[in-house]
Amino acid sequence: MNESKLSELLEQAGERTAVNPPPIDAMRSGATRRRRRRTAVWSAAGTAVAVAAVIGASTALTNNGATPLEQPPVAASPVPENLRLVGVGHTAIAVPKSWGTNQLKCGTPTKNTVIVDPGPQGYCFLAQAAGIVSVRIGTKPAVEFRADETFQLNGVEAQRQRTVCTAWDADRPTTCTGAVLIPSRNVWIRAVSSAGDEAVGNALEQIWFVKDSIGVPGFRSLDLETSTDKYLAELRAAGFEWTIKTKVEPGAPKGSVLAVSPAPGTMVPNGSTLTLTLAG
Repeated sequence: MNESKLSELLEQAGERTAVNPPPIDAMRSGATRRRRRRTAVWSAAGTAVAVAAVIGASTALTNNGATPLEQPPVAASPVPENLRLVGVGHTAIAVPKSWGTNQLKCGTPTKNTVIVDPGPQGYCFLAQAAGIVSVRIGTKPAVEFRADETFQLNGVEAQRQRTVCTAWDADRPTTCTGAVLIPSRNVWIRAVSSAGDEAVGNALEQIWFVKDSIGVPGFRSLDLETSTDKYLAELRAAGFEWTIKTKVEPGAPKGSVLAVSPAPGTMVPNGSTLTLTLAG
């Protein structure tokens, strides 16, 4: 971004007024629970699940394909007090408030966490510890995503990848992975658990469609040299307003996006004003 463009953005910043993020009770969904819904058991300390033993082959389908897959329903409103919503567009996942955000080391979760717009991650082949559950929400499915079932999620077509558990070795716990793709909304949600396969199903049952709120878009996947124009175009298309402040950041291209507040994934009212921090 050149200096004239940055100056123009700074002039526009003075005309905009910031809006605080909403209370969680204001985020409501008109959806109903699916009749076959399994009960998700959450606690303020995390997810209560039993560690499943894996017998036989190192990789197995949790239901062996013998019975229909559980279809994660849209959770009913209001949001339980111990949960918070993290979203992309008008689609969100509810996770315990006790969870962190992007609690990663070398791309591996180190605590129970929701992952949204984490940015580039260095990999050091760190093994995930036992008892950890993570949920990632984004727009680009992992290359290994495969749809095992197509179903209707509150009237919207969705695809479910069956939960698969993989036994590694004596030094690494068994991990279970499942995912949901909602093509029309360009949203992908994956749950990974080293605390048993039940935690994957419980996590994917907490998908919400929210009309009056929208997730703050991420920016870290964009190229620094061209990120600002692309990001502002995305914000404008989603109906956001914004104010701008600058910060000296050695090595960052002038005018590139350094941060956004509220943070990516935060659900805010439609038309909210965000605060962007650009490299000055």
